[in-house]
Amino acid sequence: MIFPTDLASFLELLRLHGDEAYGLIFAFAASHSLLLTLFAGYASSTEALNLGTLIPVVWAGSFLGDTIRFGIGRYFGTQWLSPFPRLLSSIQIVVRLVDRYYVWLILLHRYPHGIRGVAGFAFGMSRLSWPTFLVFNFVAAGIWSGVVLAAGHAFGQISEKLLNDAFSGIGMVMLIVFLALSWVLSKKLERIAEQS
Repeated sequence: MIFPTDLASFLELLRLHGDEAYGLIFAFAASHSLLLTLFAGYASSTEALNLGTLIPVVWAGSFLGDTIRFGIGRYFGTQWLSPFPRLLSSIQIVVRLVDRYYVWLILLHRYPHGIRGVAGFAFGMSRLSWPTFLVFNFVAAGIWSGVVLAAGHAFGQISEKLLNDAFSGIGMVMLIVFLALSWVLSKKLERIAEQS
């Protein structure tokens, strides 16, 4: 089987290749991939992945990803963004917000869709010090990993109670609906952040 066509087959593939999956999840957590992290939580509810292993993997990935983006923002500033005017504009907005509300932004930037990717760079371009950033980033990465994985895990527990293996297709549809709703919520949070 090259690619699984139903949820049960996909989860079995995760069970068979869990170590590689943790590496992939680490990489996606570094980019704050909300949907893959939610799915990882869902997979942990079926015991395809271990929740106790996922939490430190996602925590470390999220922490490291933002630390690298902070370093790039600190070292290069805005000069490397001149070929990307839209990205530069987004980062400049976030830099202004960081200078005023850095605690809240570090704690919450992983959730809204549009801010997740650029906030780390903006933190580095702001007046925020390395030690302050590292402390708040460590705490925020832990909270984010716990919240997102727990949400996915809880959804998996609920859907497992509602459905049996005969309705694997319905389970996949429910998972897609759950992930779509999560995406819509992150877009709404992004609009709220832009209005601040």
